[in-house]
Amino acid sequence: MHPKVLLDACAELVRLTLTFEHPADAVVSRFFRDNRGLGPRERATLAETVYTVLRKKLLFDHMAPSGSGPKERRLAILGFHGPRDFLKSALTDQEKNWLDQCDAVTVDDLMERHRHNLPEWLVKPLKDQLGEGFWPLVESLAQSAPLDLRVNALKDKRADVQKELAKAGIKAHPAPYSPWGLRVDDKPALTKLDAFTRGAIEVQDEGSQLLALLLDAKRGEMVVDFCAGAGGKTLAIGASMRSTGRLYAFDVSAHRLDALKPRLARSGLSNVHPAAIAHERDERIKRLAGKIDRVLVDAPCSGLGTLRRNPDLKWRQSPKAVDELVVKQTAILDSAARLLKPGGRLVYATCSILPQENEAIAEAFSAAHTDFRLLDAGELLEQLKVEGARGLCSGGDTGSGYLRLWPHVHQTDGFFAAVWVKKG
Repeated sequence: MHPKVLLDACAELVRLTLTFEHPADAVVSRFFRDNRGLGPRERATLAETVYTVLRKKLLFDHMAPSGSGPKERRLAILGFHGPRDFLKSALTDQEKNWLDQCDAVTVDDLMERHRHNLPEWLVKPLKDQLGEGFWPLVESLAQSAPLDLRVNALKDKRADVQKELAKAGIKAHPAPYSPWGLRVDDKPALTKLDAFTRGAIEVQDEGSQLLALLLDAKRGEMVVDFCAGAGGKTLAIGASMRSTGRLYAFDVSAHRLDALKPRLARSGLSNVHPAAIAHERDERIKRLAGKIDRVLVDAPCSGLGTLRRNPDLKWRQSPKAVDELVVKQTAILDSAARLLKPGGRLVYATCSILPQENEAIAEAFSAAHTDFRLLDAGELLEQLKVEGARGLCSGGDTGSGYLRLWPHVHQTDGFFAAVWVKKG
């Protein structure tokens, strides 16, 4: 594609994304559907340009006014993902001069807000938690996330799948923590591979795999994935149960559960029962009260642990939205807890990095539910032979360890999990 045409397409996609009316990944997918003539390389350039603009929005907003032409074009030039020579062949002399001036700006010249590119309301809670770790986190959030796969333990062994991928020219390494995980170099197309079509692999962040591992569901048990969504963790849990027992996948969105169906068909699992529920107090849930061995609550959250993949979330979320989520998280966890029988395990998890969605929810639950005892997530993962399990946890006020994953420390998305056992 001619550089000028590609840059125009980038500018248009930037414009559509920055309305923030829809998630960025949905906007990009729609744009690709509407422009089917785009090749893989052009798609990569378009997507990475948009994500770079979203990651560095405050910096680019600061630099853009000194340029000329429509703002979305200026932002697309600053974020352009591709060779500089290719880009410059699409620019006017005035734009080239302006870009050279922008390229000459060093980190030391910038104000703090143009270095971290985060909304102010996010900065304080992150600095309070991380101290000197704040800037390494910022650096990691400016990168794109690696591609992690989960090997379906019901069907295949990780080492065998790794060799199979190598034969297809795809380099994959065992993930550092998850016994099911493979981390893949680059971003290869997977959907046509036999390993994918027969259900041997699923795309799933290593942190998400560790949440399913923490639940530690056993053969023949009654288990609930309370907020199953598209079912990544459901499939991992079902495989760890060896497709025995009963695994309920509940979600308030039938649309999200629909995305589970083809994945479920590939997986070979026969113990999964997806069910759309109206709300967390649905009749289906009341009927199961006190009967369930294990419950995972992967609660709806701000998603701010996924900023490497979804950089638009930092501009689409707000303190008010987080406050509303906290109310929802508390209600969902309370309802889910009623499902457990004595001796049952409850796991509360988010992909957030904010303490009010994480430790605060867990501590409030522990205080209000004296019939539940908090377990040490590090100990549990150690028992499951996860290497470096202690390094995955942080102490709560109680001294018990919560799972706390950070992109800059663990190379996963940001995750939190608390684990309890029902007494008796």
